[in-house]
Amino acid sequence: MSAVTPGRPFEGFDTEVLPEWLDYNGHVNDSAYAVICTRANEMFLDALGLGAAYQQATGCTLYTVEAHLRYLAEVRQGARLTAETIVVDADAKRLRIHTTLRDHEAVLVLTGEYLYLHVDQGTGRVAPFPDDRRSVVDRALAAHGSLERPAHLGLGGGAPRPRP
Repeated sequence: MSAVTPGRPFEGFDTEVLPEWLDYNGHVNDSAYAVICTRANEMFLDALGLGAAYQQATGCTLYTVEAHLRYLAEVRQGARLTAETIVVDADAKRLRIHTTLRDHEAVLVLTGEYLYLHVDQGTGRVAPFPDDRRSVVDRALAAHGSLERPAHLGLGGGAPRPRP
């Protein structure tokens, strides 16, 4: 499973909706959508070599510093969800990704935009990616560079919208 496939988002995450993710309305609650999207993102970070094994080996990790979720459709117990993730921006210390969740009928149910900072847990400070990880992040950014960027990127919930 490669995170860096030119012209294609990262795929591979697939999960069944669990009963504990449901609210009293019988569909996935807002916090569970965040959990599901986080699991998809962790799979992507693992594929980049920036997941739990990286943290254990280096003492460095990625901290989520901003997330913007858009809840687009209801999902009920037993449904299957898949994810696609792309790198939309990166620099020496930051990684910004966009993840979409779809149900088994390919209905878009959630989008998540995440900003991560690379942190050295030994110093407690933001630190540049080491050269080998920076090169992987740069390759992923380049590989995803030709993919369409959603119009909602960077706008957040209360951001002004362009007028037609």
